[in-house]
Amino acid sequence: MSPIQNTSSANGPCIVLVDDEPHITHMVARKLSQCGYSVHRAMDGKQGLELIQEVHPDLVVTDLQMPYMSGIELSTRLFSSEKTRDIPVIMLSARGFAIEDQIKELDNVRSLLSKPFGIRSLIELIGKTLDEAGGGLEQCA
Repeated sequence: MSPIQNTSSANGPCIVLVDDEPHITHMVARKLSQCGYSVHRAMDGKQGLELIQEVHPDLVVTDLQMPYMSGIELSTRLFSSEKTRDIPVIMLSARGFAIEDQIKELDNVRSLLSKPFGIRSLIELIGKTLDEAGGGLEQCA
């Protein structure tokens, strides 16, 4: 598997998944593709940033702890660029309680979802976040 992947050819909203746990990105990408989203995956924050700058997605779902660049650093870099500052971010973390204060300062991080999470909860959160940003699909669960 290459580190950066386009997982679907759907024409729906574009989502970039950034997580160093392949089983998570595979499972989430598969379900999102079934729901009509166009999904791209990256295995770490550095690759994620490159991919986001290339495809300019409608939403980013990123893990907090990753090699090379954390989810917080990735979100900070996205927010500091005019081209990417308005892309909403959903952060995934096994340490949700410990980072809430850090992400409150990042206007592009819309939600924090603690691991382990249910795929249905993530799909609903993605739909809600995209609706708020003006680019959602019909609900899929």
